[in-house]
Amino acid sequence: MSAFVRVVPRISRSSVLTRSLRLQLRCYASYPEHTIIGMPALSPTMTQGNLAAWTKKEGDQLSPGEVIAEIETDKAQMDFEFQEDGYLAKILVPEGTKDIPVNKPIAVYVEDKADVPAFKDFKLEDSGSDSKTSTKAQPAEPQAEKKQEAPAEETKTSAPEAKKSDVAAPQGRIFASPLAKTIALEKGISLKDVHGTGPRGRITKADIESYLEKSSKQSSQTSGAAAATPAAATSSTTAGSAPSPSSTASYEDVPISTMRSIIGERLLQSTQGIPSYIVSSKISVSKLLKLRQSLNATANDKYKLSINDLLVKAITVAAKRVPDANAYWLPNENVIRKFKNVDVSVAVATPTGLLTPIVKNCEAKGLSQISNEIKELVKRARINKLAPEEFQGGTICISNMGMNNAVNMFTSIINPPQSTILAIATVERVAVEDAAAENGFSFDNQVTITGTFDHRTIDGAKGAEFMKELKTVIENPLEMLL
Repeated sequence: MSAFVRVVPRISRSSVLTRSLRLQLRCYASYPEHTIIGMPALSPTMTQGNLAAWTKKEGDQLSPGEVIAEIETDKAQMDFEFQEDGYLAKILVPEGTKDIPVNKPIAVYVEDKADVPAFKDFKLEDSGSDSKTSTKAQPAEPQAEKKQEAPAEETKTSAPEAKKSDVAAPQGRIFASPLAKTIALEKGISLKDVHGTGPRGRITKADIESYLEKSSKQSSQTSGAAAATPAAATSSTTAGSAPSPSSTASYEDVPISTMRSIIGERLLQSTQGIPSYIVSSKISVSKLLKLRQSLNATANDKYKLSINDLLVKAITVAAKRVPDANAYWLPNENVIRKFKNVDVSVAVATPTGLLTPIVKNCEAKGLSQISNEIKELVKRARINKLAPEEFQGGTICISNMGMNNAVNMFTSIINPPQSTILAIATVERVAVEDAAAENGFSFDNQVTITGTFDHRTIDGAKGAEFMKELKTVIENPLEMLL
């Protein structure tokens, strides 16, 4: 749940070497001594990223700590700081390239400026490096296999190649030549559907062409039947694929960004993998609003409290009283981690997606400090200036859509490994019975708050107890002082 933010992580030389972000190549025969710069892992969850822009051009001098590129991860746009002295000799991946695996070669640098011109026409194949280098070092393929692969790119599959394909590739990994991958990407072909005839089952250009030829024949044979039975053709559409639009349709295709893709995966994981339940309660906020008005009247511009600021503090108090709601489900460690501190994640809508900046240690902070921190975090979130540690983590979450008067009630999706998220709706004026009033009733300001809980961590009775404590604190806001 997030948006692109711009941060400047510092990567020490030792960490760069430890995580194999660079592949040292010494090719004295054809090129001067040089170093391949790999796609860095700029966050713990990053497996691939987009190269948004190069801030250095070929031939520029590089100094430790200088930014050489802007990298887009699933939730952030980060500056990649290089930590070596040298010169950028060759850019291997142009800016704007998307979905680059971590540690894939993206550039070449040399220590001597005089060596830069030698890399004008440099290609990865010239250095003998594998352009698909991953974070973990992969064993080099035998030289004999590399020699045999060259003719397979130019000619149709031969009998000797078919024989070599008997050696199955390791499960879970697909071997394919760069040219085959490029053609498959252009034609929209899944490499899982293609049988490789190259060494170790490697997919070659000839295999892609053969697959396309077979697919073309099959489609031509079934085209008549498909035209005669459109209903059958429609029912055979695979999940996730869209039917051809009509000639009168008007639409716009928006590419799925890395952030939207990650959000989709995590929300699907949450809804399918967490046995969640909801508990909803109508809570009076009349006293809370009066307290807010009174405090703001004497603030002297030092702070300006919002309802959300007070609700964050109320949630903190309730979480301290019912620790089961302020916990993580950690099956890999075989524990339920109940936190003594309360770090509240505050859902914020940004132009590119949803982020949850964290107000840490709310139990030790007053209302004015919480309010000022939220304003600062929200401001930086909307201009892409949050650091990863400022929106990754948190022990409990609040999602407030109360500013939209049309939202009377809604539910939120848990952000694992958290166990609780509170959905705050809009404040409503509700008529309530009042024997002391002239007409027998008065109006009360009420809000519907809906908690979504992870049943593995907090049972239904405990979830109800948490909502009861939250209602008590909100309706008697002076309890936030206790």
